[in-house]
Amino acid sequence: MDISVVGLGLIGGSLARTIKLHTDHRVYGMDLNTATMDQAALLGAIDGAADDAVIVQSDLILVALYPGAIIDWITSHAHLFKPDCLVIDCGGVKQVICKAIAPLAKDAAWHFIGGHPMAGREFSGFKYTRDDLFDHASMILTPYADADPALLQQARNFFLDIGFRRVQFTTPETHDEMIAYTSQLAHIVSSAYVKCPLADKHRGFSAGSFADMTRVARLNEDMWTELFFDNRDALLPEVEGLAERLIAYRDALRNQDQEAMKALLKEGREIKERLSE
Repeated sequence: MDISVVGLGLIGGSLARTIKLHTDHRVYGMDLNTATMDQAALLGAIDGAADDAVIVQSDLILVALYPGAIIDWITSHAHLFKPDCLVIDCGGVKQVICKAIAPLAKDAAWHFIGGHPMAGREFSGFKYTRDDLFDHASMILTPYADADPALLQQARNFFLDIGFRRVQFTTPETHDEMIAYTSQLAHIVSSAYVKCPLADKHRGFSAGSFADMTRVARLNEDMWTELFFDNRDALLPEVEGLAERLIAYRDALRNQDQEAMKALLKEGREIKERLSE
């Protein structure tokens, strides 16, 4: 199978490397950064450049760009996709992408499925890619309601074959609602937490808790700002809900109410224990 990976940053580059590691598929890459293309070729992550001549013969196209760039690239290259080509995006939001691509794909001979690999690092760029980044990770796919079951099985098998632990099928709406909580809110919390005036003095006083809380504050602000605002309707209630819950802890401290604090902590512990079962 001929596979084109558009965007060779952390996710796209890691996908290219992972596919080469686990399969015999031919992998072609596209990236605006010529140094990235050279590095990917030297590392053996790609077999060549995904130019128009390659795109027209690709059986699978993985588009790993920012959401707006995903929409622009698919829209401008859709006329090149061959019949039965499967296009899967790897963006961190799904509604804005799927709504834009649906009209193009609905009556076309090629197929589209929204996708989101649930793995990453706090660094970006090809030099931080790994061929085991997706080992035991979840791949979320958001197909159309009337998608061909055989096509979905094909996509599922592909991602399981390259190391993903599970493939989760859902709707774009459910994806964005859940990602607002499990990913985007965590990045906002980490960014806010690390701004404490005491942060510069943490050395010698911090351990795993500090490292865990601050890890994803080292983010790509351009990409995450776009993701946050593309998913604003789902993310804003989560931010507001967290702010309201924090007030209860603040009030317990302010009022020197140890029983209230103990109850809050007990509730949190019990929820975590339930989630870990």
